[in-house]
Amino acid sequence: MKKLLTYAILIASAYNAFSQSLGYNDLGILFAKDDNFGTARFEAMSGAFGALGADVSAIGINPAGGAVAKNSIFSATLNNRNSENLASYYGNTVGTQDDFLNISQAGAILSFDTAHSSDWNRFSLNINYRLKSDFEDSFSSRGNSGQALFNEHPDDTSNQFDKGQEQRFTNTTRGESSILEMGFSAVHQDKLFAGASIKFHSFKFGQITRLRETNQDTNGNTLNALNVQDSYFEGNGFSLSAGFIYKVNQAFRFGLAYETPTWYPEIFEESNLNVFDPNNSRYDDWLGYTDISASNQATDVNSGEQFDTNIFRLRTPSRLTASAALVFGKQGLISADYTYKDYSGTKYQEDDMAFINVNQNFKNDFKNVHAINIGTEWRFDQMSIRGGYHFEQNPFKNSQNKDNTTGYSLGIGYNFGAMKFDLAYRKSENNSPYNIYNSPNVNVNPIELNNNTTRISGTITFSL
Repeated sequence: MKKLLTYAILIASAYNAFSQSLGYNDLGILFAKDDNFGTARFEAMSGAFGALGADVSAIGINPAGGAVAKNSIFSATLNNRNSENLASYYGNTVGTQDDFLNISQAGAILSFDTAHSSDWNRFSLNINYRLKSDFEDSFSSRGNSGQALFNEHPDDTSNQFDKGQEQRFTNTTRGESSILEMGFSAVHQDKLFAGASIKFHSFKFGQITRLRETNQDTNGNTLNALNVQDSYFEGNGFSLSAGFIYKVNQAFRFGLAYETPTWYPEIFEESNLNVFDPNNSRYDDWLGYTDISASNQATDVNSGEQFDTNIFRLRTPSRLTASAALVFGKQGLISADYTYKDYSGTKYQEDDMAFINVNQNFKNDFKNVHAINIGTEWRFDQMSIRGGYHFEQNPFKNSQNKDNTTGYSLGIGYNFGAMKFDLAYRKSENNSPYNIYNSPNVNVNPIELNNNTTRISGTITFSL
């Protein structure tokens, strides 16, 4: 007679070798990630604004861009993001799709002419809030690797359930990171634009993963195991930015901007990843053997969860952006940005041995990355048509070309005079592996995760 044995592991860190949540290396990269949210005009041109300015979102690339605006402008943006994930695991593919709506940008450039005769004839005060990354997402997978990692029940150690039948995995993330930027810029003889700013970074990130294994022993008895991992991170940091734009003539201009590393002096962590006590109540929910030929009983699992807290410091990489633009009078323009970031310089500023090992992993496993954004805009009376292309390398040294992020953007705008309305469509795609079992001793293929993201944004801009 076959028997069914069920247990729930609700506090997971006894199986740290089998951890399915993001590790500290992954988190360091995640918190450094910037998805270039901005005004609809900015997004329609794939964010290629380092040599252009005169857009509230442009100051996030190069703070000198504020002084390019001859009038004060205010803008706010509403953004809808659709995320589609395809998770492939041992021959099975599961698709999930989510929609999210948020205010992705709100800010202003206050432009002033100098009151007295000076070569520095205009300056601006700039302030902008924007999303840096939106962490709201989810995916699911199912398949059979043939291996059984949770193969023994604590109350039945004589049996080895080492014949894997199925693994089901779900991952849900929540939260966002954002930037509040305040800066100053000025123009010298209408040729050299210079600016600097301070950026206040903030993030909240939560993750819940659920791994279900169905395993059997040699007699056909079945063990169902559930592993739940829950973690939450919150932090605030700052960085400094400075740059210039030089107008060679009316048709050509170039720019250069540098942003320092972002320092997070205190990141708060609350998770169940480092808690384990074999005497606590996590096994109390086991109902024992059930004769499944006689009844089909449901188990009501009470969590009994315990959480550990931790506080640490983090430094994410600096960023260097070189830009150029061709301007064809009032008819149109073409612009391009090149950005360099060295992810191997990400560092947890702690003396704990675990973080020392993580920092060494940054040096060994991550690389400097290159990103290219190209945008164009063409005007037809009050209407503007826009398009763009973006490319960013994956920061892992062993990544493949398919793991890089690529995409395109389109947009339209109409100038009503004192008010402008813009719409943008942006599409991005990338692939990445996701390891359910983060251990070098476990020979299980990762989930191959394909992500397609589309964003539709609308911006209202007022000029004074």
